[in-house]
Amino acid sequence: MLQSLTELMPGDFVPGHLVGMGAMVFIAALLQGIGGLGFAMVSAPLAVLFFPEMAPGPLLVLGAGLALLGLLRDFDAVDWPSVTTLMAGRAGGTLLAGATLAALPTNAFSIVFALLILAGVGLSFAGWKVRASHPNMAIAGLASGLMGTITSSGAPPFAIVMQYVPPRQMRATISCVFFAGAILSLLMLAYVDRFTLPQLWLGILLFPLMLGGFFVSGRFHRYFSPRGVRLLLLTMSGLGALGILARTVAP
Repeated sequence: MLQSLTELMPGDFVPGHLVGMGAMVFIAALLQGIGGLGFAMVSAPLAVLFFPEMAPGPLLVLGAGLALLGLLRDFDAVDWPSVTTLMAGRAGGTLLAGATLAALPTNAFSIVFALLILAGVGLSFAGWKVRASHPNMAIAGLASGLMGTITSSGAPPFAIVMQYVPPRQMRATISCVFFAGAILSLLMLAYVDRFTLPQLWLGILLFPLMLGGFFVSGRFHRYFSPRGVRLLLLTMSGLGALGILARTVAP
């Protein structure tokens, strides 16, 4: 049975990684269920450093499923005008990422984006307030589309621009954008031959762990105040950016 399963997986799949991948997916889904963001910020750097067969395609598959669950849970709190603006930027960023992946090395882009995120997180902790205005959300969507398609971690720009939005509205709105955005990113990756059927199967294999983390999060998210959610998002954004830098410069 294990041999048959291995035959369906990507060529670089290591069966011994399953336990580590499962634990990572569970914890990342738990954090996203609490804060509305965090799955890719936690899992993408760890995946590239330790489980390279998961990035970016399988992580985007799991992220799309997780975002759909979050959207269904808080559907009545979605801010649809913000969704429209964020998705317009995300779509533009995805198209730009497709051109980048097809023609240019992506390490320099990853480093620049990680440094920009770290600067934004530092300024936010220092008291800089980013208004969730439509121009700012469009810029965040563009950056998210680029980062999400290239690195599978497109959440940090959203965390910065929406850190002062009420938690439930923020979770619902970003879940809607993440679901549609992950589908767009997967289609673009498939178009440039960076997403294959074996990668889809690997994502599906880890779905039960993602579901477990999400449903456990329902017991915790109500205990986090808006300030607590904001601090959680900024901290995870900073750690995610550091992870992107580490995986980009590491051999």
